[in-house]
Amino acid sequence: MLVLIVSPTSKNTQLPKQNDEKINEYQRMSYNVKLANVEISDILRKISFLLELDNDIDNNKTNLNFKNRAYIKAADQIDNLPLSITSLYEERGINGLLQIPSIGKAISSKIEEYIKTGKIEYYEILKSKYPIKVDDFVGLEGIGPKTLRVIIDKLPVRSLSDLEKAAREGKLNGISGISKKKEERILKRIELHNIGKKRHLLGDIYPLVKQIEKYLTNLENVSIVTAVGSFRRMRETIGDIDFLVVSDNPDKVINSFVNMPEVKEILSKGDTKAFIKLNNGLDSDLLVVPKESYGAALQYFTGSKEHGIALRRLAQSNALRLNEWGLFDNKSNQKISGESEEQLYNKLGLEWIPPELRENRGEIEIAKKGSKEWQEKMKGLLKYGDIKGDLQVHSNSTDGKMSIEEMAYFARTNFDLDYIAITDHTKSLRIARGLDEQQLLDQAHKIQEFNDSIKSGTFFVDLNKHDEEKQVNRKTSNNEKKRIKGDRNLGDFRILSSAEVNILSDGSLDIPNNILDKLDIVGAAIHTNFSQPIDVQTNRLIKAAQNPSVDIVFHPTGRIINKRDGYPVDIPKLMTIAKETNTILEIDSHYNRLDLRDEYIRMAIQNDVKLVVDSDAHHPLHYAFLEFGIGQARRGWAGRNDILNTLPVSELLKKLK
Repeated sequence: MLVLIVSPTSKNTQLPKQNDEKINEYQRMSYNVKLANVEISDILRKISFLLELDNDIDNNKTNLNFKNRAYIKAADQIDNLPLSITSLYEERGINGLLQIPSIGKAISSKIEEYIKTGKIEYYEILKSKYPIKVDDFVGLEGIGPKTLRVIIDKLPVRSLSDLEKAAREGKLNGISGISKKKEERILKRIELHNIGKKRHLLGDIYPLVKQIEKYLTNLENVSIVTAVGSFRRMRETIGDIDFLVVSDNPDKVINSFVNMPEVKEILSKGDTKAFIKLNNGLDSDLLVVPKESYGAALQYFTGSKEHGIALRRLAQSNALRLNEWGLFDNKSNQKISGESEEQLYNKLGLEWIPPELRENRGEIEIAKKGSKEWQEKMKGLLKYGDIKGDLQVHSNSTDGKMSIEEMAYFARTNFDLDYIAITDHTKSLRIARGLDEQQLLDQAHKIQEFNDSIKSGTFFVDLNKHDEEKQVNRKTSNNEKKRIKGDRNLGDFRILSSAEVNILSDGSLDIPNNILDKLDIVGAAIHTNFSQPIDVQTNRLIKAAQNPSVDIVFHPTGRIINKRDGYPVDIPKLMTIAKETNTILEIDSHYNRLDLRDEYIRMAIQNDVKLVVDSDAHHPLHYAFLEFGIGQARRGWAGRNDILNTLPVSELLKKLK
């Protein structure tokens, strides 16, 4: 997984400020540097996968589990490392690698080997025992090493296509532990996985797009650069990356574009157009247009295809012709508009339509020029920067990466949030070290102490550990380890006590109400038993929504984009119950979830169901995911009044059950 770095897209965008070295280091790092870290973390994950696949490599199962987890932990640390691991090694050698948490002598020596030679012999040995395409199976949802081991012992399955063929022929059914239903699920997961190869997650490519945009913007004679297509519309997945450039020197722009270090192959190159394949496998187009045609080209290449067709039909009905070069009068062939999108829409008798709404879902019919309904919708449409608080934040008490006070500090100082809710997992989710009743109460008490210290101006956080140089150097002298406050005053910031309570298979919660009622706000979510039928899954969510202690249902459908569709849910029925019980539904902003879907968001709004946009942050950098949740909410036509965490915390709390 690529670490997400979001660069500002507008003055209202909710993104990191420029006052923190750690966050800025992520922004300064090139995409290729991050990719180098990911290459190393990926190979460590493959080693972990093969260790579990080769469960006979150690007779001691406990030792095997320890080794397996060690590689996963090391990979996680490298994914979140705020600097190039290669640069760290070049500066400090293997001792520098040893300063990274969760990386010991064995793993550091393997990282050193990879940096020096481009491979790890231990990984090659593991691969030789199983001549399979490891890349095909690592990260494939629903098919872990144990299941794969059973399959490859019985069938000549060596690749994902082999597995798909065996499943379609019904050969998996009957193998130990694989029922007909599981075989069908495996097929579905393979289909999603194949889609994921064609369409990349928005959050995965966001840093690369912003880097290329910046690179092109800095070229001489370039006045405008815009990433268009699905990216501009904030779709959850992207098929390719398209750039539109205004320049009076197209030849220089084209040559600079095709010679970027990110380019793997030049597919075509012309006077004003270029088509390339990037190192990550994505195709990318660039078109240079004159300023007088920029607006028409911007509309045309932003899409969607269906929206564009509807606009062209509207133009035809008015004896006009619309294409990427402008809007023309059919009789005189005179150009009527083309320099700006706003003018183009106006000439078609429409108000300007935000890119996120351009899916031909009724926006053209409503956006008639002068329409009061449209003006009201646009006046209230959720904007980037409208979110005041984040109601799903995790700390290192469970599976988060930093402490409560650290998550609070960065939420305020780097993302301008006014409040967060600490929603650590609860006891039945053992994989996340979920909290029991007493631990929740202890955490709530600790949060109250933090809030008291914020009010009194005595709140502090040890920023020493967020200094890059000292973060990886545990030999820092005690004299340098200072508690820093002063300008760290968080003002009226508030931390809410909360939890992400686990919804059990029967719809009950794993924490009793008398404990939950002592918290400020409560979220509930399904994390297990995804394969239950639709009526059972829907009733689980309904029972949770009907619980008077539950304020929010987190990631309501449980989907992981390109990996699993989520559990089956009767969404209209859930919406009805949510409205009746005053239960909030969440828009989880993590770019691999974006749950709710945009069409469900619009359904919720039409049914007067209240929503929140949360980051699901497990690290301070994850607050930047809010941009994706806001984009998703806008795609669902959400207004500020539909999203409760646009409110100040005092008003938000009044809206709860």
